[in-house]
Amino acid sequence: MADSQRIEDLRRRVQKDPASIAFAQLAEECRRAGLHQEAIDICRAGLELHPGYVSARVTLGRALLEVNDLDMALAELAHVLRSAPDNLAAIRSVADIHRRQGSPALALGQYRAALALARNDPDLQEIVAELTREVEPAAPEPDVQAAGPDDQPLAADQPTATDGQDQRVIARLEQWLDAIHVARAQPRP
Repeated sequence: MADSQRIEDLRRRVQKDPASIAFAQLAEECRRAGLHQEAIDICRAGLELHPGYVSARVTLGRALLEVNDLDMALAELAHVLRSAPDNLAAIRSVADIHRRQGSPALALGQYRAALALARNDPDLQEIVAELTREVEPAAPEPDVQAAGPDDQPLAADQPTATDGQDQRVIARLEQWLDAIHVARAQPRP
């Protein structure tokens, strides 16, 4: 059955029974077909009747991501992860959001969590390797020219050019962990 035919069949089914959970299938098919705003509208309407439907919230978050509404997408996906912390699609979408927002360290943490769930996913393996190189660059070889006065090597605790970058990455990771703790402390609906 062609995608457009499947979408039409699902539309008729939802129109016939607006309280049906088939809205989630319809929204996902619309999202896959590139009808992102329609998927968003369908999810929002269906979630008013079925607010606990996790897969519909994932579809909503992913559709919001596609229209670049990153804050709303992140809010929806965080809601999913509070009730289903191992939801691979939500974890990966949160990683995509952090990457788009220019937070490679936060994205890397999420991609690693996704890879832990889908160990043999070559796309995830490639993304994790790429971001690891970006966020955690290899330690440079010792530079003979970097000696201090009287040709004494620099002390181990003396700051280097990468210390500022390392501290920023650590600060971002701490913010991310704090957000997780806050999310887990909130009562679940």
